[in-house]
Amino acid sequence: MKKLNMLVLAAVVGATAPGLASAGNHAIHEDAVKNAQSGWCDALLDISKTNEEHGHSAAKKLAGEVIDAAYGYQMGEVLFKPTMTVQPQTFRTTREGALSYFVGGDSNYPDDSGFALNGWTNCEVENAAIFISDRTANTMGKVHFTDGDGDVTTVDKTWTFYNDDEGDLRIVLHHSSLEYTGN
Repeated sequence: MKKLNMLVLAAVVGATAPGLASAGNHAIHEDAVKNAQSGWCDALLDISKTNEEHGHSAAKKLAGEVIDAAYGYQMGEVLFKPTMTVQPQTFRTTREGALSYFVGGDSNYPDDSGFALNGWTNCEVENAAIFISDRTANTMGKVHFTDGDGDVTTVDKTWTFYNDDEGDLRIVLHHSSLEYTGN
């Protein structure tokens, strides 16, 4: 198993990451945002691979660590609308809801099968635009997920990253939806 890709996540959210200002200056730089997006993809692939190699329990543990490192749930509610959720649990503003979406297995979220457990082999971000203002960066674009059969699923993705008081870049808004097909 990869070492949780914690080095990537630490570089993404850590105050000393290249392209991210020190804790005294909370301005976000575009390179840090792109590193955060890439780190998110790498972590998703690691969760998927961990599930295949070590089972659900190990994948759930890893997913919890990823959520704690990348998202801002420790600051309050995160505005998270996952790709494949339905009423009454469309939005996942709590850590518990996010964890269930990524790995399933929570009776409070019976429709979750675990998005991160789909055998993903590749994840690529294609930004349409990045808007940065001081401590906040908003991104909008596509994310392409490749499964073990080589099939690609593309979603429309919007993220807001916030540079917290410790200098950690946190996801505070994550909206994902399948592309509109016109049919």
